[in-house]
Amino acid sequence: MSLPGVFIARKKDRSVYYRASVTVREKHISLGSYPTESEAHMAYKEARMISGTNSVKLEDYADTSSLSFSKWVVLVNFRDNGLYFAMPIYLKNKYFLYYLSPSRCLKFDIDDLFYYSSKKIMCRGGRLFVNDYGMQCSILNRYGIKNYAVCGKDYRFINGDATDFRYENIEVLNRFHGLTCIPSKDRSGFLYKVRIHIRSSYVVGIYKEETEAAIAYNKAADILKKNGINRNFAQNYIEGLSPAVYADIYSKLEISPAIFRLTPENT
Repeated sequence: MSLPGVFIARKKDRSVYYRASVTVREKHISLGSYPTESEAHMAYKEARMISGTNSVKLEDYADTSSLSFSKWVVLVNFRDNGLYFAMPIYLKNKYFLYYLSPSRCLKFDIDDLFYYSSKKIMCRGGRLFVNDYGMQCSILNRYGIKNYAVCGKDYRFINGDATDFRYENIEVLNRFHGLTCIPSKDRSGFLYKVRIHIRSSYVVGIYKEETEAAIAYNKAADILKKNGINRNFAQNYIEGLSPAVYADIYSKLEISPAIFRLTPENT
């Protein structure tokens, strides 16, 4: 007979392993798989301890714990807040914490709770992403920030905390493709330098207005396509601009003469 909270299971090769689970407030919670019955039972006992006393905190987790840290967070949150999430989320007032590890957690607005409660956040090469309908999506995309945007150049964390993803803490500096904010010569403001990439980057021009710079990138892409450079240039979409106004700005924008000279043979 199995120990409490432990169930015998078999792999495809028929070898035995053990699964642990616990029931808290009529909620059945899986605790994971273990190679031995005693390890699975220890996980069950640990889960019962967390659920049964408020004295156990998130910071009490240790490397020697039988449970994974993710399960530890799930159980503490369920005990303290009465809401079950499969992801390592801990609710706070008006925001929540999503734990990547015992020493690293991300802070999100409560409005994002439904989205992240079913999404595992992963980190690769310093990039945070989730799998969304089979695609890897950067969590920055939810703020209108492009893939591979550079912190400090394309966006910034207002309070300096790069783990604080609340909307009030993220300022988008560059919403469009090909644009880089640069200080004006007198340092009184910013200008927008536009580059377009083929095999290397080519300067399209420098513009005072962000909208003009975004349209300049589109115009440069159109010129290159007419010259036979068949690249999948992303187009900048400018909201709130009528076709007539867009066409007027487009026609008046000056583009670097070097862009007009580029062909498939010399790029």
